[in-house]
Amino acid sequence: MRKAHGGAGITPKQGEWDNVDSIFPLHDKLLNKTWIKAWTSKTLLTVDDLDQIRNHHGEKIGFYFAFLQSYFSFLIFPASFGVACWVLLGNFSIVYAIVNCLSCVVFTEMWKRQESDLRIRWQVKNVSEIHTKRREFKYLSKSIDPATGEESFVFPSTTRLGRQLLQAPFAIAAVLALGTLIATCFAIEIFISEVYTGPFKSYLVFIPTILLSLFVPTISAVLTSIAKRLTDYENYETQDSYDLALTHKIFVLNFITSYLPVFLTAFVYVPFGKVIVPYLDFFNLTGNPFAKTSEKDQLQTSATPFQINPSRLRKRVIYFTVTAQIVNRVLEIVLPYGKRKLTRKYQKYTEENAKSKKNSGSSTPGPGTAAIPEDAPGESDFLARVRDEATLTEYDVTADFREMCVQFGYLSLFSVVWPLVPLSFLVNNWIELRSDFVKICLECRRPVPLRSDSIGSWVQSIEFLAWLGSITNAALVYLFSNDGVGPDGSPSQITGWVLLLVIFFAEHIYLVMRLVVQVGISKIETPATRQERLARYLVRKQYFDATLARERREEKAQGSHCGGPEETRITRESLEEDARRMSQHDSSAADVFWGRQRGAWEASVVGEGIIDADLSTGKEEKKAQ
Repeated sequence: MRKAHGGAGITPKQGEWDNVDSIFPLHDKLLNKTWIKAWTSKTLLTVDDLDQIRNHHGEKIGFYFAFLQSYFSFLIFPASFGVACWVLLGNFSIVYAIVNCLSCVVFTEMWKRQESDLRIRWQVKNVSEIHTKRREFKYLSKSIDPATGEESFVFPSTTRLGRQLLQAPFAIAAVLALGTLIATCFAIEIFISEVYTGPFKSYLVFIPTILLSLFVPTISAVLTSIAKRLTDYENYETQDSYDLALTHKIFVLNFITSYLPVFLTAFVYVPFGKVIVPYLDFFNLTGNPFAKTSEKDQLQTSATPFQINPSRLRKRVIYFTVTAQIVNRVLEIVLPYGKRKLTRKYQKYTEENAKSKKNSGSSTPGPGTAAIPEDAPGESDFLARVRDEATLTEYDVTADFREMCVQFGYLSLFSVVWPLVPLSFLVNNWIELRSDFVKICLECRRPVPLRSDSIGSWVQSIEFLAWLGSITNAALVYLFSNDGVGPDGSPSQITGWVLLLVIFFAEHIYLVMRLVVQVGISKIETPATRQERLARYLVRKQYFDATLARERREEKAQGSHCGGPEETRITRESLEEDARRMSQHDSSAADVFWGRQRGAWEASVVGEGIIDADLSTGKEEKKAQ
């Protein structure tokens, strides 16, 4: 943090601090072991547990674990209802689709309420308005703020807008690159598995998987790097605005890589496979030309009609919601643990090898080599611990948020295909909640605590996926419900205008449901909001009481100093004027009544006398008792 903002001004790998690699706090290993032992045996984390995470790792990570805990609790109902629908109603149930969309809306709105309660509990409300300046921000000019008189650094908004327009070609390039690759591999997979009848078919079916495994991570990494450079080029002044812009770009990439295969299966392969797939046989390989068969047999084989596999969509959803989740857990937990073990063994081997060479050879360093100083005996253990933690990777909470957002998208968009999706996510997130904390304590550096009052733009991403889920669920139910599959495996009796009408009504029903849920939740007063309302009331009351007390003191001081305001004191002249005015025939009864009353100053004197008399009487009664 800059010195102007209360920091030490140390900027690793920049300027005069170029030799400083990183700055991070050390782990409290005893506390980490206590937490891991206690929380791995719990089903749900309590609010006090979240407070401990927040106190130790900061609000930003505290909000992540609070969101993960809330998401896990929310999944209990969809998982139970999904199992019942899977047993009783089957796939593509309209009842499940409606309940799933409603539950997603309720979760998003309830999380926003819980987020508000947490920011009150943790006293970070509106802390996001305090923007942290980026060290990488490059200003074009300086100016003096007319309101504060401070020097400010200016980067024209029009210049930034021109740079932001580059997001459009970036999005198009991402769609073309990833979309073309995924669509091509998808077409190859369909062709080999359902059209091709030649030799080596059992081996060729793995080609699309190999291509996706090789090229999708590579292209995604390249596009992510371009997204970061593009965000750097946009030159945002604050860290919050930078994170928001980068999150939006990465969300587009994740949306394409995560959901495009399922969209292609649901809305291209199954409805239009009968028309599109035969064109994939551009090499005329279905006739098995390499096999030793007669020409007649080849013609008969090529004449075999193509049949759409309706279960492909369900298998695709099961892969992304079950198999892929298991693979991610292995890559996230087991692989880093094994990698770290091997790294430590290699480091230990190199150190022992260096010591053995040093002991066997000369103790003086040769020319061109620098002597490595040994650690002091009292500092060796501490420095070894520091060096060990320095080799750990930094914890990126954004990656975990992205993972949960993608998972919520599968739940909102495609769980109607297979109602057991919530159950799979419920089990996965029970493990995720604990594995992420273990990862922070053991596999990553201790994060630097950062203040935050929300989960940021991920709320907008979740709301977008919930809205898109209302459209997707309606389309899937219309296409595949009621066993509306023809003899060739494609949906039968489907018309385009009816599909558009279903989507239109589904979206508007979603908007009405969201409005009703928002109004209903706003009527619920939580203890945190009640406490905040009481605190505001006490502040206002204290302010008004202090103001009234100050005014009374000023009036009393003015009255004792001047003998009361001249215009409110009763004098001989004022009494004669009142008597003359009341003797007139046009005086009403009200005028006569108010004319007999004393002035404000005399009334206050009489009131003080009554109060003093009452107090003295009370004291005498107490003495008599």
